[in-house]
Amino acid sequence: MSSPTNTDIDAPAGATTTAATSTAADALAPDAPSPIERAPAGSTRPASGRTAVQRRVRIQTEPHTQPAPAGYGNGGSSAPAAASDSPATSHSRKLHARAHAREGHRREAVFEVRELSVSYGQKRAIAGVNMKIERNLITAFIGPSGCGKTTFLRSLNRMNDSVRGFSISGQVLYHGHDLYGSDVDPVEVRRRIGMVFQRPNPFPKSIYDNVAWAPRNLKLKHDLDRRVEYALRGAALWDEVKDRLHQSALGLSGGQQQRLCIARAIAIEPDVLLLDEPASALDPIATQSIEELMHTLKHRYTIVIVTHNMQQAARIADRTAFFSLDPHSADRPGVLVEHDATETIFTRPRDPRTSDYVTGRFG
Repeated sequence: MSSPTNTDIDAPAGATTTAATSTAADALAPDAPSPIERAPAGSTRPASGRTAVQRRVRIQTEPHTQPAPAGYGNGGSSAPAAASDSPATSHSRKLHARAHAREGHRREAVFEVRELSVSYGQKRAIAGVNMKIERNLITAFIGPSGCGKTTFLRSLNRMNDSVRGFSISGQVLYHGHDLYGSDVDPVEVRRRIGMVFQRPNPFPKSIYDNVAWAPRNLKLKHDLDRRVEYALRGAALWDEVKDRLHQSALGLSGGQQQRLCIARAIAIEPDVLLLDEPASALDPIATQSIEELMHTLKHRYTIVIVTHNMQQAARIADRTAFFSLDPHSADRPGVLVEHDATETIFTRPRDPRTSDYVTGRFG
């Protein structure tokens, strides 16, 4: 299902943006409050974007400090940390993370999904999904087209709310808070759980202003040039645009525009990053750069990605969830078949449907 374009609050005139561009960087502060409480009726939002209720109610998570835009603790380098890793270091890091996943290492559950079903009108898109998504891991969703991967991904930050006929049953808990509770503000959800869509949607502004727009809007103006450069390097776009930063982003190719959207998300530092096939329009070199960046970022943030590229899932994901269609139901909704460590999914799957898919027998 193609994702409808979403217009964010305070966006430049005529522009559309991903939910990731509204992610509040102040959520990363050590005293970050609950991100999802709705403001009391008649109240006004403080300049910081936090309501009085949000200041009182806190989510008990590991503290995050606002990182410098240059390198995220990599010695102050303006290049992405992954770029400085030797092949041996990078490989060792991947094996270490996957060993944790394989051994059932207990991590905090950022999301806990319980019996989730989503419908559009009378058509069920997904049915009965139960899943935990753990902190600081990359979780990949794979499966044939039309099995509900993107619908499920969009349910994690309420991006389906504006779709006509959308209805939901079950629970999506984010740090223990029901995202679909009556007291939850969807805008606050999307400020903490960013998303990059498959279809690029740059602002009709300069390349620099596209990346700098959200940090400016969130009062993150300190060292803005370095933040913009880091984000563009992370999206494997810097070398292609560094001499035309003040030219229109609409002059970029489709693949470049998508990488620009990824740079916008990186610039703001979401608590969780949802990626809907972010590398589908990128060349192999740029794809490798994005994948290495995700391995670096996952040590601070939780990443969830939809991909049709099984090789990509095998390379980058710590855990993989396989979705398919339910042949036993008349409306054939998408169902979660299996969710496990990536190595298990690709080498020792428990369900024969998973085995058939990853070995190419169908899909």
